[in-house]
Amino acid sequence: MELPKVSVENMNVKISLGGLLLNVLYVRFGYFYQSFLEHSHSMKSYELHYIPRGQGILVASGSKYPIHPGTLYMTGPDIVHEQITDLSDPMAEYCICFEVLANQSNDDPELSFIAEQFVQTTFWFGQDKQNLMQLFEQLSYETANRYVGYYLTIQNIIEQIVIKLIRNYTNNYPTSSAMPLKTLDDERIVIIENSFLSDFHDITIQQLAQKLGLSVRQTERTIQQYYGMSFSQKKTRARMTAATHLLTMTSMSISEIARHVGFSSLEHFCAAFKKYYNVSAGEYRSLRKPSDLNVTSQ
Repeated sequence: MELPKVSVENMNVKISLGGLLLNVLYVRFGYFYQSFLEHSHSMKSYELHYIPRGQGILVASGSKYPIHPGTLYMTGPDIVHEQITDLSDPMAEYCICFEVLANQSNDDPELSFIAEQFVQTTFWFGQDKQNLMQLFEQLSYETANRYVGYYLTIQNIIEQIVIKLIRNYTNNYPTSSAMPLKTLDDERIVIIENSFLSDFHDITIQQLAQKLGLSVRQTERTIQQYYGMSFSQKKTRARMTAATHLLTMTSMSISEIARHVGFSSLEHFCAAFKKYYNVSAGEYRSLRKPSDLNVTSQ
């Protein structure tokens, strides 16, 4: 089975993990049909090597390491190394070269731990236990097809590769960081959104305030802050949105729709709808209804 090719040479890709900023100099794939002679990298360069297929020997700082399928190794600043391939079973390699642009302190202990492990580990050799092949397959797919959002997706995949590299280093060392939790404001926004989705027809400001654990005045201020409108305007918008959906997607009469969205009379609904959309409910339906919908307008 042919391995997927990857080439990121001229693309300006930078990834940030807390205070660690990495410039991705290149991502390459290739086969070793001849050995790669002894060399080392600059003081800010780190090279990730993943060998999905083939055999060989890595010579690093005078020591020899046997390479087999699934081998992963990292060579950082001043690590003199040489890759000797087995010509009867040439090594295939995915290689990413990183340049450290910044490594600043960060308040997040987990991100600080990742940054520290990356920068301080100038050499590591072992077998990949994090299924990096899957990520390189995804990277190949994105670089080959370049669908909308591919640049951000490539950044995200390489970030995942770095994180899984650190997991290999630490043998899945458990994190001590707590999962970020939703704030009280987040919880309140969820309550507001759900209330206007399900109870828009008859909810009152007093009922919503009780759900939020706020005063009526605080509730009004919260809605104004997050939505830029009053409770009454937010409720009208929710009702009108529901009404347009029912007008275009159901055969309910306009009278039924008026009652369903919380209006006490057809006249009140029709006046409110026309004021909101500058067109009557009947005209809105005739302009937008699906051709296969059998609709009665009254």
